[in-house]
Amino acid sequence: MSPPARIRGWCPGAWRPMATGDGLLVRVRPRLGRLSRAQLLALCDAAEAWGSGLIELTRRANLQLRGVTESGWPALMDHLAEHGLVAPDIAAERRPALLLAPDWRDDDATLEAACLLRQRLAAWPSLPHKWGLALDAGPAPVLTEASADLRLERSAEGGLLVRTDGRDRGTSVEDVEAAVDLMTRLAHWFVESGGTQAGRMRRLNAPLPAWAAVDAAPADAAPALSLGAHPLGWVVGLPFGRVQASTLRAALADDDVTGIRVTPWRRLLLEGLRTKINDGDPADGLIHDEGDPRLAMDVCPGAPHCAQASVATLGLARALAERRGKRPDGRSAGRVHISGCAKGCARGRSAELSLTGRDGRYDLILGGRADHTPIATGLGEADAVERLAALWAST
Repeated sequence: MSPPARIRGWCPGAWRPMATGDGLLVRVRPRLGRLSRAQLLALCDAAEAWGSGLIELTRRANLQLRGVTESGWPALMDHLAEHGLVAPDIAAERRPALLLAPDWRDDDATLEAACLLRQRLAAWPSLPHKWGLALDAGPAPVLTEASADLRLERSAEGGLLVRTDGRDRGTSVEDVEAAVDLMTRLAHWFVESGGTQAGRMRRLNAPLPAWAAVDAAPADAAPALSLGAHPLGWVVGLPFGRVQASTLRAALADDDVTGIRVTPWRRLLLEGLRTKINDGDPADGLIHDEGDPRLAMDVCPGAPHCAQASVATLGLARALAERRGKRPDGRSAGRVHISGCAKGCARGRSAELSLTGRDGRYDLILGGRADHTPIATGLGEADAVERLAALWAST
């Protein structure tokens, strides 16, 4: 029997990497959700010099390197620090992560809140490792499905509100200063109300205090950034959230590219780029077609990259992408989640179809998470492909 998936309760960083099946996993949090062109080139160099050459984009909009050795880690950290890619110390890295709506502008509330929070987070209480904030104050929220404990959003009336994760409504605030003050008070309240044991805001059952009474509904959510032209540049997708450093380097060959914005949707916004990367270019390992079936799949690295996985997920993902179809009405056949174990690192929410590795085979779950009850067990890779192809053909 495979051992049960081990939930570590913390996320890897750069100062605190995590040992995996293929070496250390080193995670980089881009400041304000952005890397300059020079920083991204430096990260590509780091992936090739000290890692496996792969760069992964996580569902929390972090970038991570795999395959780092313990002996190479100190030199990697020197390189990352030299290029401003890591926090100054482990205490700074432990502060709540800030996830910004990727289309923020220099004069908007999202960026203003991020800058103010960066100044004040050092005075916040100690919070669980996976805690985070979504700063999403554009015309309509886009980060509603991203993991976060506190959210800054626009209300249906156009004002600002602060919403605790797990609640449908939020608390109206007058301006960004008031929003940050309220978030700070809520962070202290969370700890004082037993939140450290709960781990996440949505798991805390305590009623909100009177000073944070909910009085506003958020605006209707907007979709994720579409691939292709964007007012700030060009949006590309990463196959299963993974890309070779050489591919990213080639994407930066156009001198118009000034930097990249990260997203929680396995997409990157290349700032300044105004035309599609030409087919046949070394960067064509990126996704440019919104209809590409890989965009509707959440896939963890699987074995042998992860020590907890009992199956090699990526081969199955590629096979399913080749067989994936559309419903007769042209809509997508639904979201597919492939997980090497029951932890479900690639997707924390339910999916139309989930395949979870167990004892070297797959369990099939319909409409649930990776750890939900399966309708079929013990599937081999070929069995899983045929089973899902039949389901797609029948819907």
